[in-house]
Amino acid sequence: MVPHLTTALTGPLLALERCFLERQTDIEQWFRSQWLEHSPPFYASVDLRNAGFKLAPVDTNLFPGGFNNLNAAFLPLCVQATMTAIEKLCPEARNLLLVPENHTRNLFYLRNVARLAHILKLAGLHVRIGSVLPDITEPTTLDLGDDQSLLLEPLIRLPGGRRIGVEGFDPCAILLNNDLSAGVPALLKDVREQTIIPPLHAGWTTRRKSQHFEAYSQVSRSFASVMDIDPWLIDPMFDVCHDINFHERSGEECLVT
Repeated sequence: MVPHLTTALTGPLLALERCFLERQTDIEQWFRSQWLEHSPPFYASVDLRNAGFKLAPVDTNLFPGGFNNLNAAFLPLCVQATMTAIEKLCPEARNLLLVPENHTRNLFYLRNVARLAHILKLAGLHVRIGSVLPDITEPTTLDLGDDQSLLLEPLIRLPGGRRIGVEGFDPCAILLNNDLSAGVPALLKDVREQTIIPPLHAGWTTRRKSQHFEAYSQVSRSFASVMDIDPWLIDPMFDVCHDINFHERSGEECLVT
């Protein structure tokens, strides 16, 4: 699909878009070469900013939401991509436990979880949803409206202490849709016999956006050299503010300097 650019400053971006369309084969070859050297994440979403004269990512989420916003026409592609990703990361997976955020009052997020679970089921997996929310002490059905519902079950440590699941369900793999910004829950630690996707170190407890953008700058230069374009067109500018605390509203003056 060709994007519709609403900004009046479309000239440079139209030229960039034309370059991408004309070099699709080179782009696909570049991606294949990168996947040979680096394992792609199981899933991710990227926020783009269109300045009219450049188009660059400003955030990458390894625990993406918004699956409920996907066009229904893309569902077969989503299922196929899910099957491929599962086969690469955990080919023996049959039972999968989905661990969501603790947004039980956010209807849009819960619909996202329901759609994600639906895609996983269509990919041939038995799916249950295990919550780390302390209030979920028994199987709880949430009404999502439009005749939809979502069953949350309390996450538990299974006998032996090396695996986690929900009552009566021992999953092969754990899929996190929780960015761990509040830290890694104790139940997710010391899981020895199951694959956790993405790994715990991908959460915001350990990741830094500044490190991400430094790595992305290297990627953009590599891609730009293949496309023969200025990497500035696809690379955002960024800086690092130290000693800032959004909860205490201290150090925010750094953002305007």
